[in-house]
Amino acid sequence: MRTICAAGAVAMALVTGGATGALAQVQGVDLNGRWLCVANCLGGVGSTAFITQYGTQLNVINDAGVPSSGWVEYPGRIWVAGAWQGAVYSPDGMTIQFDKGTIWQRPPEPPPPRRRR
Repeated sequence: MRTICAAGAVAMALVTGGATGALAQVQGVDLNGRWLCVANCLGGVGSTAFITQYGTQLNVINDAGVPSSGWVEYPGRIWVAGAWQGAVYSPDGMTIQFDKGTIWQRPPEPPPPRRRR
């Protein structure tokens, strides 16, 4: 009986610990949206890239228009499989810097529409 209880406690600790780690990653920075390439760009400076994030999984279209899958390796770092390289992202989610030097930044927000009188 003790063996079963101990095994159950270990299994519960593993499940709880794993869920907490995954939840922390999901609650991290939101990388969804449009990105502008500002340095070492495949498609030229100012070209657009897109990321769609589902938890820790990423769908990436780079600045040259090439799609790829990716994932959050750990908070602060992603891996893009098609590019075969990793990247670090800023804590505020405004900049991604790839291992080979490419830098993406969030485009500035457009101003709110003017109200007509």
